[in-house]
Amino acid sequence: MKEKIIGIIGGMGPAATSDIFQRILQLTSVKNDQEHIHIIIDNNPKIPDRSQAIFEKGESPVPALIESGKMLEQAKANFIIIPCNTAHFFYDELKGHLKIPIVHMIREVAKKIHKEYPDIRKAGLLSTQGTIKAGLYQKELMDFGIEVIKPDERAQNMVTEAIYGTKGIKCGYLEGKSKKLIYNAIDNLINNGAELIIGGCTEIPLVVDSETVPIPFINSNQVLAEAAVSIAKGNCA
Repeated sequence: MKEKIIGIIGGMGPAATSDIFQRILQLTSVKNDQEHIHIIIDNNPKIPDRSQAIFEKGESPVPALIESGKMLEQAKANFIIIPCNTAHFFYDELKGHLKIPIVHMIREVAKKIHKEYPDIRKAGLLSTQGTIKAGLYQKELMDFGIEVIKPDERAQNMVTEAIYGTKGIKCGYLEGKSKKLIYNAIDNLINNGAELIIGGCTEIPLVVDSETVPIPFINSNQVLAEAAVSIAKGNCA
């Protein structure tokens, strides 16, 4: 079977796009360059902020997402991945404008939790406010009988600052305050009954070492990379 070409709608943010590219490389066992998977990336950091659009405070990212998707389609990608959790609020609208499939990142995370942690009933979510408001993880995990535990207001403000702050992850600060804020939010989720933590924003795993989290930590970018490699290699539909 011919290997499939992966298309990536990137730039949300660029570090997360670089991260998933590296993860795909690491997941691919090769003996030479030619055995790597063909990947086409449109790294467009000009795509409007997804959370702002969900809260109706900013421009819709849909036209830019469609443009990026069509570019990848024309470049002969066989399927698309989007390393941005919040962007999946616009999944159905985007899907309707493309001829090639889009892997649903959040659905893949839900399936992984159900398969590998079947006894989990409460999953703590670290994500943007947009992802929480949209109920993206709540919807997918509900199908498996898993309750989503959200940070309290103070802890969610910490997450937002860690991601978007002037010394936050999107500005390239992967140590110091941004990292401490995320770990404080993890503690908040655990104290509120979380049995597992979801890194439900692709920036968050950039500052979290899963080995230092006392309960299972699910990296959404890693899950998406695993799904992309599996599909490209023809191991699933």
